[in-house]
Amino acid sequence: MSFTSHYLACEGRELHYTEWGHGHAETIVAWHGLARTCRDMDDIAEHLSQHYRVICPDAIGRGLSQWSPDPENEYCLRFYVKLALSLVDQLDIEHFHWLGTSMGGAIGTLAAAGPLRGRIRRLVLNDNGPQLADAAIARIRSYAGNPASFATVSELEAYFRTVYKPYGWLSDAQWRRLTETSTRRLPDGRVTPHYDPAMVMQFTHHDDDYRLWDAWDSLDLPVLCLRGETSDLLLAETADAMRQRGPRAVVIEIPGCGHAPALNTPQQYALVERFFAGS
Repeated sequence: MSFTSHYLACEGRELHYTEWGHGHAETIVAWHGLARTCRDMDDIAEHLSQHYRVICPDAIGRGLSQWSPDPENEYCLRFYVKLALSLVDQLDIEHFHWLGTSMGGAIGTLAAAGPLRGRIRRLVLNDNGPQLADAAIARIRSYAGNPASFATVSELEAYFRTVYKPYGWLSDAQWRRLTETSTRRLPDGRVTPHYDPAMVMQFTHHDDDYRLWDAWDSLDLPVLCLRGETSDLLLAETADAMRQRGPRAVVIEIPGCGHAPALNTPQQYALVERFFAGS
């Protein structure tokens, strides 16, 4: 099943999203990670679209969505939640499930604890929790805030294969798609990852954005957390606390992955599908 591509004005900004499984009664919103795009969700969205409508947005400043003209104030979870609320309201989606990788999981957590409380029925966090390791955030900032550029797309693919090695196994075709769907060409002809480097202002202007224990403790919906077994972002002790506090998440470690599982294998599909089905 293929997807369709759409654009909506949300909070005065143009947001791009893909839609899979149009016509199904139940909906899943699938939101990507910090420096990524909605196309990271292609594999799992295609699988889930057998039974669900799946909406995969590009966050502002990523992929085909508009770059923010006010990066200091808009590259933050609070504004991303506003975008999510506007998106689902305009699409007339009253109740739905949420699947979020890394930053996408944090957006879902904050939304489920705030303006989308009661509308998000089930929440899947892909290697995300209410507390993230400072060392891993520093690692991500080191490449996200100053994206590399290369003369050729092949060189960019080699770079992606290095920095995203913790995703786990990807086929050669999946690596090529990841590269081609997250590449933009600079004025000098070089290629670089497809996002606004200013989105790293989230870490310099919103220091507490990823400290979400208060929101976590207020949640009252089923939560599944998929943790990469070698993740340096979601530490094992944080995952243990997630089992004990707030919604008392079900935490499952994904072997052979760090931050964050690519959501591209039958085993990962099955975990998400069973959870959304309530089993």
